[in-house]
Amino acid sequence: MPQPVSNPLSVLRFPAFRNRWLASLVSNLGTLVQSVGAGWMMTQISDSDAMVGLVQAGVTVPTMLFAVFAGTLADSHDRRKVMIGAQLFMMATATLLTLLAWAGLMTPWLLVLLTFMIGTGSTFFNPSWQASMGDIVPRSELPSAVALNSMAFNAMRSIGPAIGGIIVAAAGAAAAFALNAVSYVAMIGALWLWKAPVPDDALPREPLRLAIQSGLRYVAMSPNLVNVMGRAFLFGLGSVAALSLLPVVAHERLGGDATTYGILLGSFGVGAIGGAMANSRLRASMDNEHIVRLAALVAMASTAGLAVSPSLWLCLPALMLSGAAWVVALSLFNVTVQLSTPRWVVGRAIALYQSASFGGMALGSWLWGAVSDGQSLLVAFAGAAGILALAAAVGLRRPLPEYGNLDLSPLGLFREPMLQLDVQPRSGPVVAVTEFEIDPQDLPQFLEVMAERRRVRIRDGAQNWVLMRDLENPRIWQETYHVPTWVEYIRHNTRRTKADHGTYARLLELHRGSEPPHTRRMIERHAIARGRGGVYRFDV
Repeated sequence: MPQPVSNPLSVLRFPAFRNRWLASLVSNLGTLVQSVGAGWMMTQISDSDAMVGLVQAGVTVPTMLFAVFAGTLADSHDRRKVMIGAQLFMMATATLLTLLAWAGLMTPWLLVLLTFMIGTGSTFFNPSWQASMGDIVPRSELPSAVALNSMAFNAMRSIGPAIGGIIVAAAGAAAAFALNAVSYVAMIGALWLWKAPVPDDALPREPLRLAIQSGLRYVAMSPNLVNVMGRAFLFGLGSVAALSLLPVVAHERLGGDATTYGILLGSFGVGAIGGAMANSRLRASMDNEHIVRLAALVAMASTAGLAVSPSLWLCLPALMLSGAAWVVALSLFNVTVQLSTPRWVVGRAIALYQSASFGGMALGSWLWGAVSDGQSLLVAFAGAAGILALAAAVGLRRPLPEYGNLDLSPLGLFREPMLQLDVQPRSGPVVAVTEFEIDPQDLPQFLEVMAERRRVRIRDGAQNWVLMRDLENPRIWQETYHVPTWVEYIRHNTRRTKADHGTYARLLELHRGSEPPHTRRMIERHAIARGRGGVYRFDV
């Protein structure tokens, strides 16, 4: 369903967002100047197109490897502290990169390693940054906040590469790396001053292993999220060719220098700003699937155009189209993930989305560089255009979901029961059994509702979910599931959202018992043989 038109700049009225957004302009400028320095330095110290592609891969591979850990930290720890720590790590790495470049000690693989380390810091920063958007702007303003963040990055993309090209041409790559190291100060200062909201959660922090499992399980049991991430992977795989091979285009095809490379990247950034500005109007006139399909087709056409453009003036419009398509698609994927996910797991969902999209970009950066080395630049761009055509065609069978108006706030109806046993938080396993009485003529509807209830239960942490029918009284059905501990049982029930309540409401309509369905909660105990003579004891 098309969305109302809104001005992305309106979200700047929130002071916390405005301060962080302004700091991101400075930080993004440093990042883009550094990317020009790293990409151009690689063309000077290596004659391999694949190594040039690995500079881009060095930034994106960490997201594929560490995103789930970063997302778990974003959901279970102080996001402000996580972001400040990541910024300090990146600043230290950028400082080391500067010193090694100035000393003339840089090698191709060392450059890839240090860009990998900066990419790792960015990986741990981004889920907390994205998830904290919901802490500082209302849900209705989230699309504008995401669009404006994209605009901030791409505003700098339009001038940062040109500035980077001038800096590299005049003072060398080390100067670009130094500027990036200094640029982190603005974001660290803005985060230091930000008063993050204190989470209202009486439950103990979920252990890292369980938190990772619950994040993976939530996404795996959410078909809409899986669809978004699959499309993001394909789009990233194809669209990254325009960026990862751009140093080769500037250096080999156009015979230019670092300034040429900066101008090309700047053109991409100008197109990206246009895409960010057009986002709200596109949402007002088209649904999500048609927007993403259009973006994939535009990216395909621009990649094909870049493959055959013999001059700078023909490459510039192709890159503008590519930048616009890039922002339109990726910002829509981001917003769809955030608005389709409750707050307790949003950091992990964002991280897994970024892992999919950046994983596609990392694979594409290596793949298209290798194809360019082994075949030609033309073949590499043609292959990337084919992948983008596939990304558009997939939507014919699996259209992208609408994020709509689902209320994913906590349902808040669960109350911890009064227990007659001394149960500790780690006591378990806990078994929950709920009994329903169902008229045989309502059986098809009941089974349909229970299939959805099973998905929600497992998504929120239930194990060994089964539905059983009484052989003596076929009207009686029992839903049974396990949870490892008592605290996990409470956590499981508090994860229910208002959007999930409709399933239980339908079950109440189908239930024919004289009393509402009652849930019995039991704790497992195992009888274990001990000693001689068949003596047993209960393991309690």
